Amino acid sequence: MIEIRHLSKSFDDKEVLHDINATFENGLTNLIIGQSGSGKTVLMKNIVGLLEPTAGEILYDGRDFVAMSKREKVRLRREMGMIFQSAALFDSLSVLENVMFPLDMFSNMNLRERKKRAEECLDRVNLVGTGNKFPGELSGGMQKRVAIARAIALNPKYLFCDEPNSGLDPKTSLVIDELLHSITQEFHTTTIINTHDMNSVMGIGENIVFIYKGTAAWNGTKDEIMTSTNQKLNDFIFASDLFKKVKEEELAHHDNKKQ
Repeated sequence: MIEIRHLSKSFDDKEVLHDINATFENGLTNLIIGQSGSGKTVLMKNIVGLLEPTAGEILYDGRDFVAMSKREKVRLRREMGMIFQSAALFDSLSVLENVMFPLDMFSNMNLRERKKRAEECLDRVNLVGTGNKFPGELSGGMQKRVAIARAIALNPKYLFCDEPNSGLDPKTSLVIDELLHSITQEFHTTTIINTHDMNSVMGIGENIVFIYKGTAAWNGTKDEIMTSTNQKLNDFIFASDLFKKVKEEELAHHDNKKQ
């Protein structure tokens, strides 16, 4: 579990995040959503240590990341897996070598063990037999799956995903969502996904934090979104006619059940 307590972040005299409080649970797909410029990317960068908060605490299972020494932070980062907006694979390395990279850097396994672990991870994301290929030979969706395989190679307790569906078609996005959800449940990771993909929100949003102008404006599940009275959230989620219609139907169904 990751807890954010009274977190604020300023750049010079501009406050980008203000008094954020949020809890991200183990074994759930936790989503951070919000408009571009709302502060959700800055929040994730603070959580993983790419930025230092101006104030507040970030607790990893009770351990305050902000107060840790540099050495302690390095140790904690070994418990993290990260999937970037672009797959961020090394073009000059094979698929297998890409997945082995964190094992080469941080594990005590011998070469045979590292290869076996990498192959297991590729198998887990349904990419058996692709180890000798290079990233440029794969589709965008397959590259994202390689990135997921690499992120889980060290059996992370915490998994961070920055816009994992960026640039993917809806069908491939669904595959990635389902894969992240199943891995989260299987390994009981604390998974945090930064997204503005409403299909992801409604599909796998088990715990959702809505960021609005640097504040945590709403928190709940995908089901609670459908009956939310938070106008800022509704304006963001139901901007499209499709999702607006879905909400109207859900509210009508909810009213009928009350009667």
